[in-house]
Amino acid sequence: MTPSLDRYARQTILPEIGEAGQAKLRAASVLLVGAGGLGSPAALYLAAAGVGTLGLVDFDRVDATNLHRQILYGTSSVGRPKLEAARERLTDLNDEVRVVTHDARLSSENALEILRDYDIILDGTDNFATRYLVNDACVLLGKPNVYGSVFRFEGQVSVFATKDGPCYRCLYPTPPPPHLVPSCAEGGVLGVLPGVVGTLQATEAIKLITGAGESLAGRLLLFDALYTTFRTMKVHKRCDEHDPITKLIDYEEFCSPMHERDITPSEVNEKISDLVLIDVREPNEWNAGHIPNATHIPLAQVPQRLAEIPKDAEVVMICRSGGRSGRAQEYLLQNGYTRVKNMIGGMQRWQRDVDPSVPVA
Repeated sequence: MTPSLDRYARQTILPEIGEAGQAKLRAASVLLVGAGGLGSPAALYLAAAGVGTLGLVDFDRVDATNLHRQILYGTSSVGRPKLEAARERLTDLNDEVRVVTHDARLSSENALEILRDYDIILDGTDNFATRYLVNDACVLLGKPNVYGSVFRFEGQVSVFATKDGPCYRCLYPTPPPPHLVPSCAEGGVLGVLPGVVGTLQATEAIKLITGAGESLAGRLLLFDALYTTFRTMKVHKRCDEHDPITKLIDYEEFCSPMHERDITPSEVNEKISDLVLIDVREPNEWNAGHIPNATHIPLAQVPQRLAEIPKDAEVVMICRSGGRSGRAQEYLLQNGYTRVKNMIGGMQRWQRDVDPSVPVA
């Protein structure tokens, strides 16, 4: 056996794969949007399986809080760009795989260009704006979208945007209000859960490439880690019932529409000396990077620390993406504050629009 054939021997012996399937894997390209909790196991198993080209889209650095679930990285990777550490690990795992990195935040401006050259897109993102962006780009380009999401002890997996199957908007036509959706940073996530879901995403990608089995297109797989249960529900194609996808839009505005009590990071930066900034993220998020003159009051401590927030000033609440700060804003308004605004898009948008050097955990 040649080293290459020996590497995949346990896989090619499967009649559903065989040497023909292995050749398909070698010729295929998969783009992983996000090299975090879901992207880590998916990338490792796709590289190990011999997928010829793996693309990675990310813009973050490795933080210590990533390590309990993002298994591409180790302690020595903390502080390094994720793409740099990921490329080294994947190349060491399988030097026959071509690893292409895209050091960027996926946006309406670059999504079609980045996704265009890949056969399959694997969505490992953690926010609604990017999920809708990935979905719409896949629909416009005719690319299968292998979707996964995790929160606390629960995960979801499906395949969207196949030729005859539903898209993500058929399941979720519109996003929920951001203040009703806790993030994993706030609600937590069991470390092994992204491993299960990301591995299932890799499985779906391999099946799509080789034609083995039946994909999850038209079905949503729901996994409950607390009770170790899997169940599936049908997802019908309803593209005629939601807004038609004809172009990419402003997804932050779509998922977090501006209200009169919202303020953009650019507006905050313009009048920053006249504002009281309250950052309600968790300590590890604050320590990773914050606006210099902001005050740190974690969301859970806001009721006990109201005395530190003046009622006679214009107050701006801040979190990672705008959800937690929105809930803090509502609490202050219910307790006699009248000049409270929510920084729309949170520190993620501050990093994009104002200061790219600020790390966001």
